[in-house]
Amino acid sequence: GPVDGHNIEHLISILKKVKSMPAPGPVLIHIVTEKGKGYPPAEAAADKMHGVVQFDPKTGKQIKVKSPTLSYTQCFAESLIKEAEVDKNIVAIHAAMGGGTGLNYFQKRFPERCFDVGIAEQHAVTFAAGLATEGVKPFCAIYSSFLQRGYDQVVHDVDLQKLPVRFAMDRAGLVGADGPTHCGAFDVAFMACLPNMVVMAPADEAELMHMVATAAAIDDRPSCFRFPRGNGVGAVLPPNYKGIPIEIGKGRILREGERVAIFGYGTIVQQCLGAADILTSHSVKVTVADARFCKPLDADLIRRLAKEHEILITVEEGSIGGL
Repeated sequence: GPVDGHNIEHLISILKKVKSMPAPGPVLIHIVTEKGKGYPPAEAAADKMHGVVQFDPKTGKQIKVKSPTLSYTQCFAESLIKEAEVDKNIVAIHAAMGGGTGLNYFQKRFPERCFDVGIAEQHAVTFAAGLATEGVKPFCAIYSSFLQRGYDQVVHDVDLQKLPVRFAMDRAGLVGADGPTHCGAFDVAFMACLPNMVVMAPADEAELMHMVATAAAIDDRPSCFRFPRGNGVGAVLPPNYKGIPIEIGKGRILREGERVAIFGYGTIVQQCLGAADILTSHSVKVTVADARFCKPLDADLIRRLAKEHEILITVEEGSIGGL
């Protein structure tokens, strides 16, 4: 190479040639391509049209179905902006995912306080750690599955140093629309095992805003919160999108029942409430509790649920070893 990746005939001949080579080991082909080659809207949009959804071919504008509720990503961005308006030390970091994480909105409001480190999650984490040592309050927004790339840095550069970096883990849980590689199924387990990390997850979009405020208020250790792709459930949002910090390690009871208690963590709490409705129609009254925190757990709440109910069920969206 380098080989022109847009010359299909030449590229095919190169691939056939390499395939027939009696090479004793791996063969490296240097193929040069240009994003969106031949389609000006895609060429011009550095952060869009990597994965193509329905769009207008004349303008390149994506066609999205309007929803009556904000997406979780929008709620995160809006609440972070509100926190940054009253705390000049708050900054945002992403790894070439300004649009995906919602930090493009933050960038417009605070261009000098938003950092795109490129496709380098490891650097994003260590960069955030460095800022935290100087009294800056970094929010590192990375997709749950992408944070796996920077996990070594999360462990050694952030958690073991007990630095107050805040991780916003978008696309958490079973994210069908983004495909299996983007399903954030492991973050609860790999973050909760760290000795200094506060681990939380909202049941709805309003709780997400409160958890952004909670993370902003934690200055003595690292913290993280997870949320899914897609729109919220229509929860009543806090005034002006400004959350209120939650007491760390305290869950809540959403519905009082008898015999059976469901202890949910994260947005799957909505399915827990739905299951409770079904059971109620069969004359089974169910208690539904929202864990809010995976670490530290609300031990008092768990003891109460176990003591007052015959059956205690835990529900989460992730791998074994989480909640």
